[in-house]
Amino acid sequence: MPAPARLSLYRQQIFMRLVQMPVLMLMLACLLSLSSATVQAQKLSIYTEDWPPMNFKTKTGIDGMAVDMVRALQMLTGSKENIQLVPWARGYKAVLEDESVMLFSLGRSPEREKLMHMLGPIAISKTAVYTRKGEAARLKALDNDIYKLPVGAYRGSIFADAAKKKGFINLAQADSPLNSSKMLFAHRFDLWVEGSLAVNSILQESGRTAADVEEVMVLDSLELYLAFSLKTPATTITSWENALRQMKKDGSFQKIHQKWLPGEAPPLEVVRVEGGDKH
Repeated sequence: MPAPARLSLYRQQIFMRLVQMPVLMLMLACLLSLSSATVQAQKLSIYTEDWPPMNFKTKTGIDGMAVDMVRALQMLTGSKENIQLVPWARGYKAVLEDESVMLFSLGRSPEREKLMHMLGPIAISKTAVYTRKGEAARLKALDNDIYKLPVGAYRGSIFADAAKKKGFINLAQADSPLNSSKMLFAHRFDLWVEGSLAVNSILQESGRTAADVEEVMVLDSLELYLAFSLKTPATTITSWENALRQMKKDGSFQKIHQKWLPGEAPPLEVVRVEGGDKH
């Protein structure tokens, strides 16, 4: 090939490369943008509520058995999101409606299994009805008439739901577990339904102790879980599931459980509940 022809061909090749570079740069930018969007979409909004000793507010932040456990899981999964302590109604609404939301600690029930994904259990409580010390015998003697009495509960809680299922028809619902306990001692009602794991901590917060109440009846056993919104990526939940399995296998989960719930047996199985319409 003559030299002028080779020079012309070389110039054409250079020109084509220069033309293609912006296209390649644009494609690369799009790929990076998509990758960034995917990572962003998989970030979790993590919510909890004030329900000691599982999760509660302190002067310097938040603490509790479930908080310690979630932070340990974050170390294993690489999650760096802050845990936000919010009113129960707000956190529950978010896990029902928003993308990539985790809420803890949530009691498992057949109704809730349809509304969200769950991972756990992280603790086992019992749902029980309490009264002031010295009054249990009188109330138990009422037999079925006891279900006509007002029963105090935390508004929107699974404990209020349990009371309804068992036949209590008159619920006096407060905006927090603490206020519900205070209403019991103010004689606003004689019965108070709450989770056994939280009763002592709630009473201590109001200046009382577990010795100030008596158990009237147990309504049911309650497993506590991490809840994920239906629009949370399956890969995200799998990462948390693997981390929870590792913690329960190496004993780190049991250490956290024993620290906060001495005398209570830690649940060692790992259960993943797939929410949504299964039909």
